[in-house]
Amino acid sequence: MSDIAIRVVRLGKRFNLDRPRRGNATRELLEDVVRAPFRSLSSIFRQGIFNSNGRQPNNDKYFWALKDVSLEIRQGETVGIIGSNGAGKSVLLKILSRVSKPTEGYAEIYGKAGSMLEVGTGFHPELTARENIYLSGAILGMKKAEINRNFDEIVAFSEVEKFLDTPVKHFSSGMNVRLAFSVAVHLEPEIMLMDEVLAVGDNAFKEKCLNKMKEVASEGRTVLFVSHDMKAIEEFCNRAIYLSNGKIVIDGETEKVVSQYLVKNHG
Repeated sequence: MSDIAIRVVRLGKRFNLDRPRRGNATRELLEDVVRAPFRSLSSIFRQGIFNSNGRQPNNDKYFWALKDVSLEIRQGETVGIIGSNGAGKSVLLKILSRVSKPTEGYAEIYGKAGSMLEVGTGFHPELTARENIYLSGAILGMKKAEINRNFDEIVAFSEVEKFLDTPVKHFSSGMNVRLAFSVAVHLEPEIMLMDEVLAVGDNAFKEKCLNKMKEVASEGRTVLFVSHDMKAIEEFCNRAIYLSNGKIVIDGETEKVVSQYLVKNHG
């Protein structure tokens, strides 16, 4: 039996720069996550866009966010995805999460996968923290029995016990992050896809989140972690992938990959 958790083959994502975005991006993401929060076994995209002679159109109005990306991640690996803004990191995670479709190539997910692409996705400002735990959990693919089983842990980890019955519109951004991360991290997926989940919040809570993520990884789950925090990447990940302009620059041991990234981007 293969021990591959994620396989990406010649993946590409192209955007039309002339086409206006439809609607609200956060709403679209929420709608897509509601439709497909988790994927089991082999979740496969095999889609290409070609012109009549089989070649990809070459036009300045198109932007390739990802181009010819191939990689394999084994079960139990913790892999950091690093790169400058616009490198294609979040686009890769959105494709793996089935929030976005590739233009070419395909991605396979072997196992139950949970995504944390936008911490707080699904929170309704008029609902209380208690109600949003159930709403967010449902959007992220948790059954009610699973939410009930983890409810006390979620509340304790978030440190918002006193405000459980307060509408989250009255919460600070930090409180929202605490609650949202706590809901998401108490999922029980085999594969976790996390995009900048530690980008906001105080340092003490970031450290708490990182420790929780290490605990999750120690249980043998596969983790793909996008972050600009090189310290967290080095501390948490046993492998790193450096993306630039939609392509893989280097894939390997974390310290070596981070070092090359820092040299190129910070002299």
